[in-house]
Amino acid sequence: MRLRALLLCLLSSAAAFAQKPVKNIELRHLTKSYYVCVSYGYPPDSDEPFPANSLVVVTNKGIILVNTPWGEEQTQQLVDSVKHRFNKKIIFCVATHFHDDCVAGFNVLKKQGAKTYSSKHTYALAKKENNELPQYTFAHDTTFNIAGVSLQTYYPGAGHTRDNIVVWLPQAHVLFGGCLVKSLDASTKGFTGDADLKHWPLAIQNVARKFPAAQYVIPGHQGWQGGINQLGHTRQLILKVD
Repeated sequence: MRLRALLLCLLSSAAAFAQKPVKNIELRHLTKSYYVCVSYGYPPDSDEPFPANSLVVVTNKGIILVNTPWGEEQTQQLVDSVKHRFNKKIIFCVATHFHDDCVAGFNVLKKQGAKTYSSKHTYALAKKENNELPQYTFAHDTTFNIAGVSLQTYYPGAGHTRDNIVVWLPQAHVLFGGCLVKSLDASTKGFTGDADLKHWPLAIQNVARKFPAAQYVIPGHQGWQGGINQLGHTRQLILKVD
């Protein structure tokens, strides 16, 4: 019995040690009623938390969100934070691709009444990976008009993933590039397990041609200083021979 108790204790300790701590989100002002929510996750084979970006837009009817935070706990943190800070609920969320740093909070958002969306392509890939799923899908580039805010989705072709889209918010000249776009802080391609490295530079060119008026460009991870210059930086990183 003593041996069994010791083994159970060791297993419990190992499990506790293996659990990686969940960091608190950060809500950073971008412009006007637009904010970036920074959440944190752990890339494969890494013990260091890595930042991921979601876009938060405050309207008189509620909060618009592009990409959920990286996990259910941090999504709940955001739900609580905007309720406390703005006295508003999240009413809408669209994901830019199927990975967990975009969709892992969908179930939390559904429970508090938000409408969740993705492209049909993203839905299919998320379902295949057993990731969380949205309630609604769209088949082609789509414009949403919510509480006076326009969100235009655009599929530039495969890049970071086969399904990656960007979201353009013309009133504030904000382009949410998601993981298709690399921050100026990035010095490597990052995770490319689902990428189309051959087409990625062309996808970036398509985005640059489509949205030349972008003043704020938000990548999927790390900082967003540099605006439209992040597109050229992304192209250089992808074309770089490792």
